[in-house]
Amino acid sequence: MKLFGSYTSPYVRHCRIVLTQNNDKFEFIPTDYTQSAQQSPTQRVPFLHDGAVQLTDSASILRYLRERHQQPFCDDVADFDLFCLANTALDATVNLFLLERDNITTENSPYLQRQKDRVHSILTELDQRDWPQRETYSDGQLRLACFLSWAQFRERINVADYPRLQQFLLGMNHQPWFANTHPALS
Repeated sequence: MKLFGSYTSPYVRHCRIVLTQNNDKFEFIPTDYTQSAQQSPTQRVPFLHDGAVQLTDSASILRYLRERHQQPFCDDVADFDLFCLANTALDATVNLFLLERDNITTENSPYLQRQKDRVHSILTELDQRDWPQRETYSDGQLRLACFLSWAQFRERINVADYPRLQQFLLGMNHQPWFANTHPALS
């Protein structure tokens, strides 16, 4: 099994965590923008090759990895909704980050300001919830933690503005499989 991606990608990190938790043998192949544009129709990471199986999105990869071990991918509709909320915030934040590198900022784009507001709205909503402090986490919770960790690492959000989410992330950081995949370790 080969997982293509970057060590800093939160989408790739989620896949790496599941592979590690399940003790799956895999080869991680660092992949940049040029390589992903040539090797994946989505032109992004992660993508996975496992014999005849070729997957091009982290959600499909996660489902495939879970099914290999008879594990649920998003236990119920509430967890799937959490996964989707975290993904929406993550996608918007990644786009803002990449556009900012090209000098396109929220100051000169009402659409980008709406994206920034969307992220804040989602985080505000999620900060109202109670979060577990345990060793077993759902895919919705894992996606949220990967997002929060990446957004903090890239200085996109101040997680201290969301105290319950900050506590949740602190708890996640005590899990070796989460701490050992932090983007700063690449």
